[in-house]
Amino acid sequence: MRNAILPLKQDTIDRIAAGEVVERPASVMKELVENAIDAEASAISVEIEGGGIDLLRITDNGIGIPYDEVRTAFLRHTTSKIRTAEDLMTVQSLGFRGEALSSISAVARVELFTKTANEMVGTHYQIEGSKEIALEEIGTPNGTTFLIRSLFYNTPARRKFLKSPMTEGNYIRDILEKLALSHPEISFKFRQNRQDKFQTPGNGSLKDTIYALYGKDVATHLIPVSFVQGDLQLKGFIGESVLNRGNRSMEIFYVNGRYVKSSVLSKAVEQGAVGYVMQHQYPLCILFLDYFGQEVDVNVHPTKQDVRFTDEPYTFEKVSQAIHEAFAGREDIREQELSQKQEKAFEPVLPEEKSEPMPEPFQADRLMAMKEAIVASIHKDTPYERQYTYRQKDLAVKEDVKDFTETAVDEPDEDEPVAVVEERYGNYEQMGFLSEESKKTHRLIGQVFETYWMIEYGDSLYMVDQHAAHEKVLYERTMKRLRHQEMTTQMVSPPVVVSLSLKEEEALKRHMDVFTSLGYEIENFGGREYALKGVPGNLFSIDPKALFTDIISNADNWANEKTSQLVLEKVASMSCKAAIKGNMKISAQEMEALFDEMMTLDEPYHCPHGRPTIISFSRTDLDKKFKRIVN
Repeated sequence: MRNAILPLKQDTIDRIAAGEVVERPASVMKELVENAIDAEASAISVEIEGGGIDLLRITDNGIGIPYDEVRTAFLRHTTSKIRTAEDLMTVQSLGFRGEALSSISAVARVELFTKTANEMVGTHYQIEGSKEIALEEIGTPNGTTFLIRSLFYNTPARRKFLKSPMTEGNYIRDILEKLALSHPEISFKFRQNRQDKFQTPGNGSLKDTIYALYGKDVATHLIPVSFVQGDLQLKGFIGESVLNRGNRSMEIFYVNGRYVKSSVLSKAVEQGAVGYVMQHQYPLCILFLDYFGQEVDVNVHPTKQDVRFTDEPYTFEKVSQAIHEAFAGREDIREQELSQKQEKAFEPVLPEEKSEPMPEPFQADRLMAMKEAIVASIHKDTPYERQYTYRQKDLAVKEDVKDFTETAVDEPDEDEPVAVVEERYGNYEQMGFLSEESKKTHRLIGQVFETYWMIEYGDSLYMVDQHAAHEKVLYERTMKRLRHQEMTTQMVSPPVVVSLSLKEEEALKRHMDVFTSLGYEIENFGGREYALKGVPGNLFSIDPKALFTDIISNADNWANEKTSQLVLEKVASMSCKAAIKGNMKISAQEMEALFDEMMTLDEPYHCPHGRPTIISFSRTDLDKKFKRIVN
C-alpha cells in the first residue's frame, strides 16, 4: 500500500537540516566562534567537557544581540550578513547562511546570555530541541555566552557515530587553532575538562600566535611570504627545511580570511618549493590569500571549507611564483648540532595545566583581564620574548647584549670551562657563505670519505656534498639551456628504436614540437615503433632510451599542448644522473671549479630533490664537545 505524500513537521525538518550544519561538537564550536568573530570580539574563550558533547561553552566580548532580536536569531535563514544573492560573491563575514543557531538548538540544550552596550540589562534565553524554554532579562556583561549541553540528546543515532570524547576534543582544538591563526588580533583561550590547553596573546602578531600554538622551534624557523600582483595578495610564512612534514597536515591556507582546504593551493605551494623540499616531504606553511574582487566563491558547501577560484591557472601560477621567490635568495645552510639527543617532532607549547572550577558565564572580570594575562603568561621569561622585544629596544641596549654574549663565549679562561646559555635560531645571521667576498677567506681543508668537502669559514665548519652540489649545478645549467632554447641535437647511429603504447603514441604525436625543441629527431619505424635518430646533445651521456621513455610517460601531465615547467624539470632531473658520485675522488682544483659554479646559482643550498648541498657546524658546538665550554 502506497504512503500518501505529506509535509513534514517543523521539528523533523529542523533535525534533518541540522545534519548539514551540525556534524559533531567541532562544527558547533566553529559556527559559534565565527559568530563571535563577526561580532567584533577581541577575546574569545572556548571551554569543553566530555569532548564538547556534554558541555561546550563559548564566551566573547563582542557587540551582543539585542533583546528583541534573540528569538529571530534562532529561526532558520535569518541573518544580518547578507540581503541578496549578489552579496554571496562579496561576502566578508565568516557566517552568512543563517542556519547555525536554528540547527544547533534543534539537537541540543542551548542557553544564551547576551548584552549589547546600549542595553541596561542583558538577556537570558533557553531553548531545547527547537522548543523555547525561557526568555528573560538578566544581569550580564557586554558580549555573548553560549552553553551547549547534551549534543544530539534527541537524535541518538547521530550521537553513537561520534568518536571518543578525547578525539572530539582534538577536533575542536584543531579548528580553534586555525581560527586563532586567522585572527591574531583576537585573544583565544581553550580549556578542556577544566584545564587550560592554550591561549594566544591577541596582540596582532601572527608570529606570536604561531609561537603560542606550535612553540619556539616552529616560530624561529619561518620564512616570510609577501607577494602582491593585481587583485591577488599572498602573505604569511613557509617553514624552513627543518620543519618539513611527511604529510600535508601543516599546509594551512586562508582565502579572504577564511580557512579552506584547497588542492589548487597545495599543489601550487609544492610546485614553488620544488628543489627546496625533499621528495615525499611537504612544507609547513601558513598562508593568507586575498582576492580584491569577485574571484572567489566560498558558497560551495555548508562547511565553507571548499573554495572555487574563477581563474585557477592564474592562482596556481602566482602562488607558486610567490613561494619560489620566498625561498630564493636565502642562505639556507642548516647548522647541525653535535649532540646525541634525538630530534623530536615539534609539539605545541602548553601552559601549565591547572584544574579549576569552570567559571560562570556572567562573571564580568573573566574577559576584561584576559588579553593582558595571556600576553604576559605566554612571553614571560622565554627566549622568544627576548628575541622579539629586542626589536623594540634602543640600539645601544642591543649592542650591549651582543657584546656581553660575545665576551662570554669568545674569551674563556683556558683552564676553566665556561657556562653558556645559548638559544639556537639557525645559521642565517651569517650571510654570504657563497659570495665572492667571503670566498677569499674560505680555507679548503680537504675531502672526507671521498664524498664530502670540508671548508672553514668564520666560526663555522662547512661540509659540501660533492654529488648533491654537482647535481644542482647540472640541473640549473640544463634548465637555463632549456628555457633559452639552447638544446642541441646529437645524431646517433644506429638509431635507438622504442616501442610505445597507444596512449604514449598519441602523446608523442600531440607534443612532437616539444620533443623537437628538446633536440630529438624522431621517425616512425613501423606500427607503434619509433626511431630516435637524434637525441638532446646536452644530455648525451644519459641513456637515450631511458630518458625518452621517462619523458613520454609524463606527457599526460603537460598542459595547454605546449612545453610546461614539468617537462623542463623532468629533463633537468634526468641530467643529474651525469653528476659525480659519492666515493669518487676529485682534486682540489675540480672542487674549486664546482664551488665557483655553485656561487652563480640563485639557490645552491639544495639539490633538485630537496636534499641539502651544504651543512655547517658551529665552533661553539665543537667547543662543547671538547668541554671547553659547558651548558
